[in-house]
Amino acid sequence: MTIRVVVADDQELVRSGFAMILDAQDDIEVVAEVGDGAAAVAAVRELRPDVALLDIRMPVTDGIETCRTISAESTCRTVMLTTFDSDEYVYEALHAGASGFLLKDVRRDDLVHAVRVVAAGESLLAPSVARRLIEEYTAVTARPAGGAARVTGRLEALTARERETLLHLGRGLSNAEIALALTVSEHTVKSHVGNVLAKLGLRDRIQAVICAYETGLIAAGVGSPVRGTPSGE
Repeated sequence: MTIRVVVADDQELVRSGFAMILDAQDDIEVVAEVGDGAAAVAAVRELRPDVALLDIRMPVTDGIETCRTISAESTCRTVMLTTFDSDEYVYEALHAGASGFLLKDVRRDDLVHAVRVVAAGESLLAPSVARRLIEEYTAVTARPAGGAARVTGRLEALTARERETLLHLGRGLSNAEIALALTVSEHTVKSHVGNVLAKLGLRDRIQAVICAYETGLIAAGVGSPVRGTPSGE
């Protein structure tokens, strides 16, 4: 099946370069190249692509608002692109519905891999962006009294093994690594991951990472660092 992609970036050379790389793949077709967020939304509405690559800083409508609109209106998955791994909008973009986050200096093979991973329903973060996500969370962890208990209560729906699975997801482990840690098969891990996402109302592994920190299951700066959300193999 061919993966249909919209590329949105206000820098013509950047979007043309990404489009050229993706179009060269047998299983990927770039159906539109646009220069701003409003045009990206219009392209998604008309062409119904599988994936939209969105520059986080675009004119007319920025990448975050564009991502939020696309996520609310369609099944199109979004990958955010930025020049800086210190972009202050990482956390907000992921909450807007982004399924991936890459730096614009991403290698050719990694760009193609990201599109395929996200199109398959999984999520992906560049390692440096994953670290930034945790830094962003650390900066906004102050909550009103009782807030932590209320958020942590979300985990009550999980079994002990599912809670362990969420812990490992939050640390950035792949399914194979989780299977090794829990001494179970990868098939069993996939089942646990699916249960975690369903019970907590999470869209994907990126939201699971956010949830693990928001609920206090993992304390920011404690335990294994998130290495970049894996492809969910």
